[in-house]
Amino acid sequence: MARINLLPWRNELRKKRQQEFNYMALGAVVAMCAVIGGVHWINEERITFQKQRNGYLEQKTIELDARIKAIKNLDEQRTNLLARMEIIQQLQSSRPEIVHVFDELVRTLPEGVYYQKVKQSGSLLTVNGVAQSNAFVSSLMRNLNQSEWLGGAKLKEIVADAANGSGNTELLRLANFRLEFKQKSLAADEENDDG
Repeated sequence: MARINLLPWRNELRKKRQQEFNYMALGAVVAMCAVIGGVHWINEERITFQKQRNGYLEQKTIELDARIKAIKNLDEQRTNLLARMEIIQQLQSSRPEIVHVFDELVRTLPEGVYYQKVKQSGSLLTVNGVAQSNAFVSSLMRNLNQSEWLGGAKLKEIVADAANGSGNTELLRLANFRLEFKQKSLAADEENDDG
């Protein structure tokens, strides 16, 4: 006898396929959620790692800024020390010059001329004095210009003055003068010659 299946096999097949589709869709949703969660977790890890790197870089930047500030302070101190050393070297090299200047003041002084006041401002010297005549003042200027340590003599003022001679009744014509000249620095001259 022929067996006839009266069960609704098509409905069962449809249900079975629908159930498989639901499982597959659920599996796809779960897989998609897992992928999205994994991507989100990876991105969060990357962001956290980058924040740590940024924090490290900021810390090192702060340390480097402090070092740069310390280096700038050291540069300023170095510049100040070099300026001080240069001044000290100038003072050391110019220390014997004043002795030579006073020696030259005496050597260049002709007879008949007397200094009353000597004033120095930097390398400029101003001398007030008395001479027996204008010719003695000219002789003094020539001597100063020929000096190794002094030069550039300029007469600023000369005034004739009458004074009593020593014990005589005759009057001597004295010349009061003011003279300016410069102190030569041999160290600076040597540097100019080398240049």
